[in-house]
Amino acid sequence: MSPVDSGMSPLAVLVLLQVTAAVFGVKHSLTYTYTAFAHKPVGLPGIHEFTAMGHLDTRMIDYFDSDQQLKVPKQPWMGERLDKDYWVKGTQSRQSKQQWFKVNIGILMNRLRQNKTSGQHVLQWQHGCEGEMQLDGTLKFSTGVDMYSYDGYDFLSFDDSNSAWVAGAPAAQQTKRTWDGVDVLKEYTKGYLEKECMEWMEKFLKYQGSVLENATKPEVYLFASKAKKEANVILTCMATGFYPKEIQLWIKRNGRVLRREDGVMSSGSRPNGDETFQRKDWVEILKTDQSQYTCEVIHKATQVNIEKEWDHKLPENGSPIGVAVGVPVLVLVLAVVAGVLIFCYRKGCIRQLTSKKKGSNDPIIPIVCSNSTSSTSSTSSTSSTSSSNTDSISKIPEAVSFLASNADPAESQEAEPLNPDVHKITISII
Repeated sequence: MSPVDSGMSPLAVLVLLQVTAAVFGVKHSLTYTYTAFAHKPVGLPGIHEFTAMGHLDTRMIDYFDSDQQLKVPKQPWMGERLDKDYWVKGTQSRQSKQQWFKVNIGILMNRLRQNKTSGQHVLQWQHGCEGEMQLDGTLKFSTGVDMYSYDGYDFLSFDDSNSAWVAGAPAAQQTKRTWDGVDVLKEYTKGYLEKECMEWMEKFLKYQGSVLENATKPEVYLFASKAKKEANVILTCMATGFYPKEIQLWIKRNGRVLRREDGVMSSGSRPNGDETFQRKDWVEILKTDQSQYTCEVIHKATQVNIEKEWDHKLPENGSPIGVAVGVPVLVLVLAVVAGVLIFCYRKGCIRQLTSKKKGSNDPIIPIVCSNSTSSTSSTSSTSSTSSSNTDSISKIPEAVSFLASNADPAESQEAEPLNPDVHKITISII
């Protein structure tokens, strides 16, 4: 029986269809990130020897660091919907992981012939899943991530599609071969990403409430700013303050959507720093162009469909709107960059960061320091690679003993995990 046959009014049917369309196709993610330093950073507030945090989409939902030694909720609904036992067990899990990371950093430093005087070193692990909302309200698995990095560079990651580990550097090949030989580890990792993680994400989304209840509408601006060529202007459409990040944005000329081949550039959805997002698309046009230019923005989660028309107002001293909107983001970015530079300067690794070769792996945020003079020789096959490579990860001997398990020993016997970031398999790989 259709909604109309059941007695629902056409207006009610329309609202139902709009809500369904708004939710369907929206992607969600649940990720956990762990960062451990070889020794406690000093002189830079907010950076701890060990931190762990969970994110539902882009919003932090829980947090732990080595100083406070407690797993705490970062969203009100997390504290309201999850009982005390969840947080007690979660704290134990994070404390156990902290010790695990400490041991493994020591192992990697020994293999690299690094010591406490060689500078700061860091080990990171991120795992989680992404799913797409279906018409029936369930989530369909899209992709999973389980990856490790050392000193800011990829070390090892799990290819969920092929159930295989991928080495991020020649030095990780030995570890990859060993891990690929442990079928139970591959099976568990794949099962966690595709099922267990997804179940927790569905549960958290339910606790959080529907997308429509938590979504925020975008503010839309269409303005012109100065271009390098005196005869031109840069026409920019900006949507800001929206959540979640999925959004559609088009610049149109006389009703026709302008594409990349027309010169349109896009920033994509980027975080604002207040758990919302912004996106800018722009195109360079002639000042004398009298065509009708419009910007259309569709944000399904908030059922927003806005189309604004450019008033052909030309800039006099830049773009006040663009500057006003961008200043808070710029200040935040500069503060973060300044903090990282101060930290690296104090640890003596500015030279390493600035001497990074073109084409080498991009560092994973946060940027971390590594001594540029560490371990210049190796008896492994990695010595046959480029001797001028400044990436410290490339100098890890292939015989590296990396004890990277997916579990905390204290929780490896649990029949069912009490926390979504709890892994049950403990495997020490020598």
